[in-house]
Amino acid sequence: MRDASESEVRRLVREAVDRALGPPGGPPGGPPGGPPAGPADAGAAPARPAAAAAPRSAGSAAPRRVAIGSDHGGFALKEVLRRAIADETDWEVQDCGTHSGEAVDYPDFAAAVAREVASGRCALGVVVDAAGIGSAMAANKVSGVRCATCHDDATVRNSREHNDANILSIGANVVHRGAATRMVKLFLGTPFAGGRHERRVQKIMALEQRAR
Repeated sequence: MRDASESEVRRLVREAVDRALGPPGGPPGGPPGGPPAGPADAGAAPARPAAAAAPRSAGSAAPRRVAIGSDHGGFALKEVLRRAIADETDWEVQDCGTHSGEAVDYPDFAAAVAREVASGRCALGVVVDAAGIGSAMAANKVSGVRCATCHDDATVRNSREHNDANILSIGANVVHRGAATRMVKLFLGTPFAGGRHERRVQKIMALEQRAR
């Protein structure tokens, strides 16, 4: 057998390396022409599973941020919910106040939450007052808002799945803290069902346009 030339040896080595690692410009062991692996890829921890998309039917690119606000009657519960969202979910919290138990007017804080949601700066919102009714009325005056007053898991789930509610209103004197925390998590985690409900939600929003 003849001795291989130096150039032939280099060619054979290069082909063997390409078969094992892929050609230059491709990731090790990846398909030819693929994107190079980043320097942090080697030995990196497995990626966390992608979180479900923020529950918004219109395909908005709003961040996973929730606005929360209350009057003095809902302040204590608002603080409990704010901490629970921050500590127990992957949602960022935008606290719109109030920041103490001093008497304030609930429409101011409900409107602040509603504007955050309507602008797209927050994907969803939560408002809290003593009964959950006045804040819902105020929030629903802001164009683009669908605020639902809910009392339990069933009404929360219905508000998201059927009505695409984007703000949850809770009464601090109606719902105890444990149930309220569970309801907020359910609200943030329940997607709009779409389908036949999409047409109905569009009709709700059409009423808003005609009222102008």
